[in-house]
Amino acid sequence: MTQIYLDNGATTKVADEVAKEVLRYFTELYGNASSSHNFGESANEGLERARIIIAKSLNADIDEIYFTSGGTESDNIAIRGTAYANKDKGNHIITSVIEHPAVLSTCKELEQEGVEVTYLHVDSYGLINPNELISAIKDTTILVSIMSANNEIGTIQPITEIGEICSRQNILFHTDSVQAFTKVPIDVKKQKISLASFSGHKIHAPKGIGAIYIKKGVKVSPLLFGGSQEKKLRPGTENIPGIVGFAKAVELALRDGISGVERLTKLRNKLIDGILKISGTKLNGHPTKRLCMNANISFEGIKGETLLYELNRNGIAVSSGSACAAKSSKPSHVLTAIGLGCEKYPATIRFTLSRYTTEDEIEYTIKIVTNIVEGLRREIEVVH
Repeated sequence: MTQIYLDNGATTKVADEVAKEVLRYFTELYGNASSSHNFGESANEGLERARIIIAKSLNADIDEIYFTSGGTESDNIAIRGTAYANKDKGNHIITSVIEHPAVLSTCKELEQEGVEVTYLHVDSYGLINPNELISAIKDTTILVSIMSANNEIGTIQPITEIGEICSRQNILFHTDSVQAFTKVPIDVKKQKISLASFSGHKIHAPKGIGAIYIKKGVKVSPLLFGGSQEKKLRPGTENIPGIVGFAKAVELALRDGISGVERLTKLRNKLIDGILKISGTKLNGHPTKRLCMNANISFEGIKGETLLYELNRNGIAVSSGSACAAKSSKPSHVLTAIGLGCEKYPATIRFTLSRYTTEDEIEYTIKIVTNIVEGLRREIEVVH
């Protein structure tokens, strides 16, 4: 049976070149980077080489990159670490209602500790209003945390404008760039970013590895305590295989460059155009200010669980989301925030592409989705 993976927003296949590099550090260069012998020095060389590659991709300084276990840990360090380290300056944080749970849950926990959090609303495309951000700023505001691009609907936020606003007000700016990294240009200096979170498994690197950018001079308290690794901000023996794999994946993305993004954008648009020819469909998120690999589409009059089941049965792996609360899942806070009514559009599917997605796979997907949706609607008409 045909097997097509279009759930790359959830995780990606580890690239062959990455797997080869990772294996080398599992079986040959397996030393502890803190050890002083040759094995340790080889591991440390891989660690620092990876830091250089990732720093260069962001226009950051080498010592501004810290390795973590992934995006969730990086978000926690950025938000909790900043809140704890800057209590003397204030206790107010600004974020948005459509952030990843790693950000929203962290903010909710901090509220229990007395931190004040303002949640900015978004428009029907999922964009925040920079003027509302300006209005929300207080004398006690210490941090603004707005994601670079939304993980569900793919909308890209005006990060450069947000960075300018925060810089003028002398407020720290954190952006969760887990979905955007290597797909949207990120220049921490030009965009005046103070902290940024990244994850390897969204870009064809292994799971369990991530990074955080922290601008030089920004005060952040560690959440873990132990050894001196990562300048004591993130103690614990470094995951060298994961780190070098992450860097290799970044190198591959940089090698693909703008042509890789353009290829994905073309395939994404083909998929969107093809599915929107089906009656009763709606594209969620901004039509142009969206990730090159994201197509989030709602279907009128069809149950999400049924559509997901039929797609999987036909060999197409995707993610589902809904503004309705199904028995087995919670409603999507993102779709609810953009005003998507569950009565008319109970089924929402997120299609996310990767560098391995082909045009033939997109054409097959359009055909299968069309057949399934039209078939399900005919069944509904017969019942009624």
